[in-house]
Amino acid sequence: MDAIEVISAKRDGRELSPGQIDWVIDAYTRGVVADEQMSALAMAILLNGMNRREIAGWTRAMIRSGDRMEWSALPGPTTDKHSTGGVGDKITLPLAPLVAACGGYVPQLSGRGLGHTGGTLDKLESIPGWRASLSNDEMLGVLGAAGAVICAAGDGLAPADKKLYALRDVTGTVESIPLIASSIMSKKIAEGTGALVLDVKVGSGAFMKTVEEARELATTMVELGTDAGVGTVALLTAMDRPLGLAVGNALEVAESVEVLAGGGPADVVELTVLLAREMLATAGITGGRDPERALADGSAMDAWRRMITAQGGDPDAPLPLAAETTEVVAPSSGVLSRLDAYGVGLAAWRLGAGRERKEDPVSSGAGIVLHAKPGDPVREGAPLMTLYADDAGRFERALAALEGTYAVGEAADEDLLPLVIDRVTA
Repeated sequence: MDAIEVISAKRDGRELSPGQIDWVIDAYTRGVVADEQMSALAMAILLNGMNRREIAGWTRAMIRSGDRMEWSALPGPTTDKHSTGGVGDKITLPLAPLVAACGGYVPQLSGRGLGHTGGTLDKLESIPGWRASLSNDEMLGVLGAAGAVICAAGDGLAPADKKLYALRDVTGTVESIPLIASSIMSKKIAEGTGALVLDVKVGSGAFMKTVEEARELATTMVELGTDAGVGTVALLTAMDRPLGLAVGNALEVAESVEVLAGGGPADVVELTVLLAREMLATAGITGGRDPERALADGSAMDAWRRMITAQGGDPDAPLPLAAETTEVVAPSSGVLSRLDAYGVGLAAWRLGAGRERKEDPVSSGAGIVLHAKPGDPVREGAPLMTLYADDAGRFERALAALEGTYAVGEAADEDLLPLVIDRVTA
């Protein structure tokens, strides 16, 4: 085979054979297929799509490009969750220890933020001493001690995806649903979890802007998981406004700890409990502690403390907070009718909470605390948001990003999405 043959087939709208897919993924991983050739193929896939057989074959080939983890040494079933990302989406932090407290084992491989979306590892690294990079043996040790681990994926896990992901980012092919789905699912299947719940975000602050796009992606990923023998369920959830009240790394850790202590914003608690129940049910874990009870009785907090400590962190250490602050106040009295997730995420990014390139540093203490959510009453001149930055010079551009992203009226906008929009199963 050669790359031109494979590119031409997809360019002309033909189905790629299993042999063609296996060859091109392996050859690209080894450097036989050049970046410019894979760029052409990725663009052909974006324009002409892939059917279910092709996507499943593409995903399997990416899994076979590297290691596949397994957790048979654990005394119970494994279950995991993946979110497509958003603004204020700190759900993984309270969710992993919560599921552990209810009898599951959660091997959570997470990533870093890029642009306006936050990264789980960046958030946790605001805890003094906490380590994201663990060996497989260390992961198994943390799972044994705490029931949950949140860490970075090793270089050996789906290396074809890592290489292709970087290429898609610079060639205008990120939006291809077959490539998005196979990218996510190749890593999750290679991770070795027995069950998987997908949180597919919808709205301005999400990658998928419409319910229709999100449902197509969710359906594709559920099919891939099912075909690979992993019990998989997807929820479509709202990301047209920020999730919770905190946006930023340490700020979101603090809010997550509030949830584990039995408090926290209602939307964060609701989604955390709902996803925990889905993860437990999908893994076949029944008859154990209910997630709501585990939050109330302190067992989820205990699991959090064990997990953070096992990864070198100090759960009692003060979290960093940026020194400079400024406020956005309500322009009039009434009800906060709209608060656009993308605008808030962009402002937090400009404050230093996010990065433009993967190698950029982030500020652990930067971000935004919201004082109202859509539907809440507000008073003229009262704070709507507090902005935090290490450098006061960042406020001007952050405030510019917030212009037009919020409004005060008589009621919340009627087109606000429900927190949970749909559930997708095989």
